[in-house]
Amino acid sequence: QVQLVESGGGLVQPGGSLRLSCAASGMLFKISAMGWYRQAPGKQRELAAIITSGGSTNYADSVNGRFTISRENAKNTVALQMNSLKAEDTAVYYCTIKSATTGLNYWGQGTQVTVSS
Repeated sequence: QVQLVESGGGLVQPGGSLRLSCAASGMLFKISAMGWYRQAPGKQRELAAIITSGGSTNYADSVNGRFTISRENAKNTVALQMNSLKAEDTAVYYCTIKSATTGLNYWGQGTQVTVSS
């Protein structure tokens, strides 16, 4: 059974930094893309950042230049370094992986990030 365990969320002041981590286990397939989505209260879930198995990255315009996504293929982990955080970054952040075999996406349970003074 595929399991994604996220960590690193919390409360931070505007301008601060947080690092989210996600460890995937239980797969019987290779992972293609890994990424982070976020969902703010009253809004739809949106892509924050994604990284392919080859290391290509894509960021939402709103986080580009402030967030950095990275992954360790051998450990099936993905991280999101978030700098210069703003109040509008407040959301539940979800880790996701995509199966290279079926194209199905798997999701973590989410971790809360709150940016507030």
